[in-house]
Amino acid sequence: MAQQKKKLVEDITSMEEDFSQWYTDVVKKAELMDYSSVKGCMVIEPYGYALWENMQHDLDARFKKVGVQNVYMPMFIPESLLQKEKDHVEGFAPECAIVTEGGGEKLAERLYVRPTSETLFCEHYQKIIHSYRDLPKLYNQWCSVVRWEKTTRPFLRSSEFLWQEGHTMHETAEEAQEFTLTMLKVYEDFYRDTLAIPAVVGKKTEKEKFAGAEATYTIEPMMHNGVALQGGTSHYFGDGFTKAFDITFTDRENKLRHPHQTSWGVSTRMIGAVIMVHGDDNGLVLPPKIAPIQVVIVPVAAHKPGVMEKAEELRARLARFCRVKLDASDNSPGWKFAQWEMKGVPLRLEIGPKDIEKGQCVLVRRTDREKLFTPLEELETVIPQQLQAVGKALYARAQENRAARTFSATTMDEVVDIATRESGYIKTMWCGDEACEDMMKEKAGLSSRCMPFEQEHISDVCPCCGKPASKMVYWGVAY
Repeated sequence: MAQQKKKLVEDITSMEEDFSQWYTDVVKKAELMDYSSVKGCMVIEPYGYALWENMQHDLDARFKKVGVQNVYMPMFIPESLLQKEKDHVEGFAPECAIVTEGGGEKLAERLYVRPTSETLFCEHYQKIIHSYRDLPKLYNQWCSVVRWEKTTRPFLRSSEFLWQEGHTMHETAEEAQEFTLTMLKVYEDFYRDTLAIPAVVGKKTEKEKFAGAEATYTIEPMMHNGVALQGGTSHYFGDGFTKAFDITFTDRENKLRHPHQTSWGVSTRMIGAVIMVHGDDNGLVLPPKIAPIQVVIVPVAAHKPGVMEKAEELRARLARFCRVKLDASDNSPGWKFAQWEMKGVPLRLEIGPKDIEKGQCVLVRRTDREKLFTPLEELETVIPQQLQAVGKALYARAQENRAARTFSATTMDEVVDIATRESGYIKTMWCGDEACEDMMKEKAGLSSRCMPFEQEHISDVCPCCGKPASKMVYWGVAY
C-alpha cells in the first residue's frame, strides 16, 4: 500500500509545490474533463458530469421547495434586444460571442450567444405579465452560456460553462428583495450541507456588483490555498430592466406599474470549488452527498472461492441505500486502493477470505484512512453513519483552514505586510469610497470579496484614507 501511495503522489504534483499544476493534475487524473479543439471549452467526462448531475438534482429540489419552476430560453439573443439595457450590455460586451452568418447567408441582425439571459426572460415576461394576479413569476433555467474568456482554467473559468440562472418578477420591491436573499440562503445551505464548504456571505460593493443590478449578494468560499472563489450570486435588479423592456402590470388599485426583478445563479465552477477546498496530494476528496460513487467494494484475494460472490452480494445490498461500485477488475488491490482514493470515493469496503470467515469487512474513510472492522450485518447502519462522518470532517477541516487564513488589519501597512506574507482573507473597515477600493488593489493586490452580513468592528477608520468607516469588508485574491 505504501508503494501505491508513493506512485500516486509522483503522478500528482504536490499542492505545496505548485497549486495550479496540482489542480490540473487532479482534474485530468480523476477523469473529470478533457480539453476540446476550441480554446477555453472542455469535454466534461462521465465522472465529472455525474458530479454536476448530483449537484443539479440537490439544488433543483431546493429551488422547487421555494416555488421556482424550470423553463428554457433560446441560445441566441438579437443585438437589438441586448442593447435595451445599457449597463448590462456594456458589462458583457467584451466577453460576447456573436453570430453574423447563418445558412451560408449574412444575418440581417447579429445574434449574441447568450452570456446570460436577463434580456430573453424580460422579453418573455413582457408578453405574459399583465396583472398583479400574474405575479410572482419564479423561473429558472439549466443551460450553458458563453463568455469569451482570455484566460481559462477547467471548471473555474471557461468560454462555455454549465449553470443555472433564475430570473423572477415580483409585485413589490420588498418582495423582490426578500426573494433575492431567500435564494442566497438556498446557496449558502447547499454549500454547507451538500458540498461541506463554509462560505463568507454578504453584499458586493458597488464596484463589484453585477452589471445592471441595484444590489448583488454573494457567497465566498476560501480554497485550500487561501484564494477566494465567488461561489454563487443573487441580484436585486429593482425595476431597471422592467422599465427598459416596458414590462407593466395593473396593480391592486388598478394602476399601471413596473414589477421588480431578481436574478441568481451558480455554475460548474462549484466542481472546481470542491476540488480546491477538499482535495489533497493524493487527488480528489469528495463530499458524500455529491460523490458519484459513495462506497467502492474492493475484493482482496479475489481468486479464492467465495470472495467475488460475497462482494457481489454486498454490492446488491448496499445499492438499496447508497451509490456503490464493485471493482471486479483484475488490477491488484493496492492499485485499486490508490485509484479510488485518487477519485475521491468517501468510503472503501475491503472484503477477503478472512473477513468472510469472521462475518466482517474493513471500511476505510477517504478523509483519514482509518480502518473500521465492521460486522456485515451492521452495514445498513454503519455506512450511512460513516458517510455522514466524512461530510462533517470535510466541513470542519475547511472551517479550520479558513480560520487559520483569515486576518484582521487596521492600517494599510498591516494590509500590505499580511498580503505579502500570507494567503487568505484580510478583514478591514472601509469608508465606502471606490478610490480606497482601487488603492487596496494597487498596493496589496486585493479585491473586495464582500461586506459580510456578520459585521465586526475592527477599528473606527478606513485603513486606506483614515476617514471614519462603519462597514467591515473581506479582501482577498480571487479566481
